[in-house]
Amino acid sequence: MITDKEIRYLTVPKLDVRTQDDGTMSIGGYVVKWDQRSGLIWGEFYERVAKGAFAKSLEENTIKALWNHRMDYVLGSNNNKTLRLEEDSAGLRFEIDLPNNSWGKDAYESISRGDVDGVSFGFNVRSDSWQYIKDEDIYERTLLDVDLREVSPTPFPAYPDSKVAKRSLEDLGVVPKEQRKLEKEKLLMELDLLNI
Repeated sequence: MITDKEIRYLTVPKLDVRTQDDGTMSIGGYVVKWDQRSGLIWGEFYERVAKGAFAKSLEENTIKALWNHRMDYVLGSNNNKTLRLEEDSAGLRFEIDLPNNSWGKDAYESISRGDVDGVSFGFNVRSDSWQYIKDEDIYERTLLDVDLREVSPTPFPAYPDSKVAKRSLEDLGVVPKEQRKLEKEKLLMELDLLNI
């Protein structure tokens, strides 16, 4: 089981931006939509999030909204309801009332202009399932239950910051694509030698 924190980046169709009557700047959108295949992660596998994967976290965890995964730029928290998260029929929806400080204003401006158009989330896996898709020669992972820790508006994919390494994938029995290719070539060579 992978126990290190993982981070996923998703480009969302559009983040909602609004200013409330009291001057509070808010942003919102979806952290992730259910059962939609991700882009290729580390060149090794695709991923989906099952409906309800965040339910336990939403009941138990303190979850923070961070600016680009930076713990020194907290945008909101579910404890004081400046971060609101809800699982609906489409996915995990979020809304953040941004702080009235420099990074809150900067975040609002960058999102309003469209410079920042992604959402990322940091989590630990409680339960997942893996499937090998032979036609594509690729694995697909489904996140069934995750320990959600943070959500972040972010301009760039966060995969390089993740602590998960290919060695961890191998520990799960996921054979990296390059290794599968080498094993296939070796078997074909052995078959050729047997035919001689």
